[in-house]
Amino acid sequence: MVTFVPTTPGRLADVPAFARTIGGAESNVACALAAAGHRAKWVGRVGADGFGDHLVRAIGAYGVDTTAVTRDPARPTGVYFRTATDRATDGHEVVYYRSGSAASAMSPATVPWETVGRGRVLHLSGITAALSDDCRALLRGLTAPRPGRPLVSFDVNFRAGLWRDGGGARVLLELARRADLVFVGEDEAEEVWGLAGPDAIRAALPEPGTLVVKRGGRGAVAYERRAGSDTGTADARTADTGTGTGTADARIADTRIGGTADTGTADTRTAVPAPVVDVVAPVGAGDAFAAGFLSGTLRGLGPKERLRHGHLMAAAALTVPADLGVPPARAHADRLVALDDTAWGRLRLGPGWTGEDQEVRTP
Repeated sequence: MVTFVPTTPGRLADVPAFARTIGGAESNVACALAAAGHRAKWVGRVGADGFGDHLVRAIGAYGVDTTAVTRDPARPTGVYFRTATDRATDGHEVVYYRSGSAASAMSPATVPWETVGRGRVLHLSGITAALSDDCRALLRGLTAPRPGRPLVSFDVNFRAGLWRDGGGARVLLELARRADLVFVGEDEAEEVWGLAGPDAIRAALPEPGTLVVKRGGRGAVAYERRAGSDTGTADARTADTGTGTGTADARIADTRIGGTADTGTADTRTAVPAPVVDVVAPVGAGDAFAAGFLSGTLRGLGPKERLRHGHLMAAAALTVPADLGVPPARAHADRLVALDDTAWGRLRLGPGWTGEDQEVRTP
């Protein structure tokens, strides 16, 4: 979507002017991965209008492959307006204008499997599922078990304003259970499913090989099924297809699809605190965290390192006004990720921290 962000704080009714930028969970992740040095393709649908031109051009400028983006001559590009305040506050407002948009017309017919199935990771979002019945059918098809399926990453991304029919809880749970890697915020899991705490979320979602519960400023928890503890019959396996993202040659771990898991005995649980961040704007941090964790996954890193890369990428987004921040250079990020627990706990990241010449504070 094209996003309009207020140039001054205040209610939408009072803000006199807006700055145009880009938004969208999947495209945010693709842009962040490309900026971090990986190869990424965004598959989407925009209108044959000026806003569509802007989106394709802006996303492509990050180094994202946009050749699979299609243009809809009959439907407009979606747009939305938001306030500058955090979603978690009463002052946050967001207004979507995407009913009947080009993206809402995506379906299994407009996004064939061969368009998305050749990469090492296929990243999806619950926001797409909320747009239309056809979009839900598309995500059900993309998360269906099949031979040679790439690792399917799914960010729940519950947005109450997009699920006016009240069916979000059931659909999002169904899709999450069919994915290999799931991201969900602790707060949104309580809002949509009534689940309190990371362990309760894992108990309700035993199927994914990896579950990441984001806890905001308190950090994140990753649950991973131990090697050899598969408890279901696999219909398909994730595999490195050889069309990898970036220069990393590490293979993604073989993860079974389907079945159930005994989370009391089959999981490893890794918790990593978030560094202190001087927040400029909170929007886009969840997508950036997913990109950082996926970057570490593509590089074959361990769960602690992947979580730390997620936190650093989120901090890059939190310290800029727009949805997308400039990630730190890989060597810079790796140095911070390698800190001992005491030094990591002293990190304080503010605007400009991603630059190589910037000193990272450790109070």
